Amino acid sequence: MLFTDKRLNIIVGAYGSGKSEVSVNCARIIKEEKKEGKVLIADLDIVNPFYRSADAAKRLEDDGIRVICPSYANSNVDAPVLTGEMYVIFDDPEYSGVFDIGGEDMGANVLGSLKTRLEGIDCNLLMVVNTLRPFTSDVQGIAQMASELQEASRMKISGYINNTNLLEETTFEEVEEGEKIVAEAARLTGIPLLATTVMEGVATEDQLKTFVAPEIITMRRTIRYNY
Repeated sequence: MLFTDKRLNIIVGAYGSGKSEVSVNCARIIKEEKKEGKVLIADLDIVNPFYRSADAAKRLEDDGIRVICPSYANSNVDAPVLTGEMYVIFDDPEYSGVFDIGGEDMGANVLGSLKTRLEGIDCNLLMVVNTLRPFTSDVQGIAQMASELQEASRMKISGYINNTNLLEETTFEEVEEGEKIVAEAARLTGIPLLATTVMEGVATEDQLKTFVAPEIITMRRTIRYNY
């Protein structure tokens, strides 16, 4: 199952892709599978402080998930920095978890600096795609973003997650059309479409069966914009 077949899932994507929401739901899925196992989520988005997995920290901790945030996260300091606490997943093999990487290729540079560490752990690099955002609205844009993220991270993307949405305004038809675009990008780039996400209430059980992605992930909304 996606998210639980590797010890570490690294989530990347363009601004507005919803990668932080996917990261939070990913951590919850891992915890549900691992039960009493150690699970963490590290918010490594030091570029964009407005919409981050750290915002859901209290709820995640209540679920038994360890939350690791940049120093000064959720404060009025403009330049939060990474904390050494994030290295626990490399040092303690009992942990499974999620890295939420922000800032497109600029944020993905964090992964380049961790290359030696990452080579020693079983991990996925997953690109979240929202086709209702301008830079990933078509096949060429998705392919370009994937190329930039791979170059910055010095890693190969394991697969796409179709996360096409307009927050509470999302319709089933929009998710369905988004999946078609991401599937075409998968054919162009050779990076597989691994999953499609759908927020609770957007699609019926019959509609969920029409998606072509190998896995369909029903998500709960946990993060709100901070202005």
